[in-house]
Amino acid sequence: MVLGILSILIPYLGFFLGIIGIVLAAKALKEIRNYNQGGRGLANASLTTSIIGTSFYAILILMVVLSLAMFASM
Repeated sequence: MVLGILSILIPYLGFFLGIIGIVLAAKALKEIRNYNQGGRGLANASLTTSIIGTSFYAILILMVVLSLAMFASM
């Protein structure tokens, strides 16, 4: 959950934190399912915040790259 929140709050580094958060949340969900443990809601929240943070910064980085490419061609 912490990595998902940090991926939203920390610029540019949040992209990589979000990817790590997605991997760890997926691993946690698999472990919860296999061993019938609790914490499914927390793992889902972690996965959701990580996906939001990663997608936000992926779009932001894409916009920066495209704008630099457009201004470089002028």
